[in-house]
Amino acid sequence: MAVKILLINPPRSPFNGILEYAPKEARHFIHKKLIGPPLGLLMLAAATKEHDVTVFDTKGEYDLKTDAPPLSDLVAKLVEETQPDIVGTTVISSEFYYGIDILKTVKEVKPNSLTVIGGLHATLCYEDCADEAVDVVIRGQAMQQFKHLAHAIDKKLPLHTVEGIYLNTSTGLKYTGDVKSPWDIAGKDFLMPDRKHLSRWKQTYKVPNAPSPTTYLFSSLGCPYNCTFCSIWKEFNGCFYQRQLESIIEELKNIDYDIVRFADANTIVDVNFIDKLFSRIAAEGIKKEYIMDIRADTAVQHPKLIEKLAKSGLKVVICGFESYKDSELSAYNKKSQSSFIEKAIQIFHDNGIMLRGNYVIPTSYSLEDFKAMAAYAASHRVAYAGYTILTPMPGTVLYEKEKKYIADKDLSKYNFFNAVLPTKLPYEVFHREVGKLWLIKKGKDVI
Repeated sequence: MAVKILLINPPRSPFNGILEYAPKEARHFIHKKLIGPPLGLLMLAAATKEHDVTVFDTKGEYDLKTDAPPLSDLVAKLVEETQPDIVGTTVISSEFYYGIDILKTVKEVKPNSLTVIGGLHATLCYEDCADEAVDVVIRGQAMQQFKHLAHAIDKKLPLHTVEGIYLNTSTGLKYTGDVKSPWDIAGKDFLMPDRKHLSRWKQTYKVPNAPSPTTYLFSSLGCPYNCTFCSIWKEFNGCFYQRQLESIIEELKNIDYDIVRFADANTIVDVNFIDKLFSRIAAEGIKKEYIMDIRADTAVQHPKLIEKLAKSGLKVVICGFESYKDSELSAYNKKSQSSFIEKAIQIFHDNGIMLRGNYVIPTSYSLEDFKAMAAYAASHRVAYAGYTILTPMPGTVLYEKEKKYIADKDLSKYNFFNAVLPTKLPYEVFHREVGKLWLIKKGKDVI
């Protein structure tokens, strides 16, 4: 008998201090929302495809219907309609409270549903998940554990027999022990996601000014770099896993989207692999447009590869410049130099690639620092520059260093658009100055 599973992607945090205090003329350019399908939930659905699985994207729903009901009503209706045995949600820090709210509503409507929480925040800060609305916490890439959890429910087996999960008991979270034979999820155990689960919201995955919707595909997991502000390498304990080439080709052939965003921390880590991958893409005649995250130093060191990717469909690159100051890059453990920025900009522009360069702004900036930042950005123009606030995300090296100084502990504001550390300038002035920076670009409105 199939287990009924409901997987819910939580809403976005509504807090955006940069947007709130930015000059009116800058607001058009500042992110209102991050757009993209919940790839992680699709992987869970693939792991349990023998069961009755419903995936619901509340982000997509609120983008699709401006008159959609409040979250509690939306979730209550979903639970009543699907009568799930298991309800799962995935959370990053800024969406953590929403994740808990979702599971609270589930327990109110159908108390005997098993509630499961996972995702980045649950991985790095699992102790936060010991809420009475949560039955199970799964850290890391949860596909194997989630599949075994569904099997246990199906066969009425004790939950403590499922390896690699945390059970929320009356005396706290209890770990069931390490998985003895972990899956090779980037290799032989990769699960092909079924994007049909998200058909209802496909058009909401369209970035403004883009010709069509975008989907995500990961070609690797983890990151070999260890920037102090980044959660990704911490999530994977500093390891890096490259997917198999043929697996990526198969997925690309079956993706019913014209634009594919490589959802990697850094798309180009194994240079030879990416070179071979795009040779195969060309040989197979796969015609898509690609968006990638590529480091500035990687572009400078491998300009011929960038040229090859551009000829095979690479249209947009997101590049984390982070700072034009080597002292700040060193403090972030970026392992790069500011001198690479100008060279990388030229390489991407020479190849017709629309470049988004991202800077992170420390809360210690003075008006003089903002003037210097603006002058640098104005002389190193990219199609679209993004400016976010240096944020000590829970679980990062930066968080451990700065946690005693944190002024705002509301996790909903931990999305890089709100200062949670004390600002040298008055709070409103600081956010206004960050907002003014968003006006500096090459001429394109959005990516």
